[in-house]
Amino acid sequence: MVRQLFAAAALLGLSTCALAQAPSPAGDWPAKPVRIVVPYAPGGSSDTLGRMIAQQLQVALKQSFVVENRAGSGGTIGSAQVAKAQPDGYTLVVSGIGSHVIAPVEVKVFNPMSDFTHIALLGGPPLALVVHPSVPANTVPEFIAYARQLKEGLSWGSPGQGTHGHLVGELLAKQAQYTQTHISYKGAGPAVNDLLSGQILAAVMTYSSANAFVKSGRLKALATTASQRLADIPNVPTFAELGYPGLTSITWFSLSGPPGMPPALVTRINEEVRRGLKTEAAQKQLAFESMETQDWDAATFTRYVGSEIERWTPLVQSIKKPQ
Repeated sequence: MVRQLFAAAALLGLSTCALAQAPSPAGDWPAKPVRIVVPYAPGGSSDTLGRMIAQQLQVALKQSFVVENRAGSGGTIGSAQVAKAQPDGYTLVVSGIGSHVIAPVEVKVFNPMSDFTHIALLGGPPLALVVHPSVPANTVPEFIAYARQLKEGLSWGSPGQGTHGHLVGELLAKQAQYTQTHISYKGAGPAVNDLLSGQILAAVMTYSSANAFVKSGRLKALATTASQRLADIPNVPTFAELGYPGLTSITWFSLSGPPGMPPALVTRINEEVRRGLKTEAAQKQLAFESMETQDWDAATFTRYVGSEIERWTPLVQSIKKPQ
């Protein structure tokens, strides 16, 4: 009997030692290639940020980070796939205001909070109100006065029904009290083309989508949703400066994973992402794209996602696509 007790104690001690020596999910990560799903087509801000942070993490952690584009349904198709993945840190998604705040109001394939672990903010570009040069307005107050005079309402465009640009354009008209007719496009490119040709008079889109034409004088930027004036266009005010603080916003993107990821692993990835965003190469890329970011831990960022859902859901519901 004594011999059996000693054997059991020895076995227990060995097991405890083995557990103590086993690598934690956070310390061992990444031990194999990591897949980052971008739920949009290549070339946009989400793709740019996803590939930028993948490169930074690959260099810092000496492991492959593979970006995979899986576009469709406002970013929900690729995101839904990640929601069902193992919560081990090897399948992540570039989440954002489009896929995890706006689209889920109507496309209910997942819960944007409970079906994901939100890890880190990457950043994003502000929006800009841009107009055709023929519009007799060089400031937002002049633009509002002009819009109020149009009997049939202002004809304006956005990158699509329910996009961030659409929401901000609707919110501006509501707060400034003018009528308008929204033209929904399949992306910023077609909207810019029609704005350049005078088919529409104004548009709200990411500044990075229109900056080349603003610089060349083919379009006029009247204001941005940035938190402060952009270095690229220092003479263009923010909406907050003009008395519209509720329009301060960026088309943000972030890094999220499946639900149930270990807290230590989430912290590890969050810290690596934040470190990557502070590198000289990342800072230059963000500045070139006129993107803003914040140095937030995972808990702070998760609260931000929740606050964005509360902020935009009522407006999305009020402008649902007509049947």
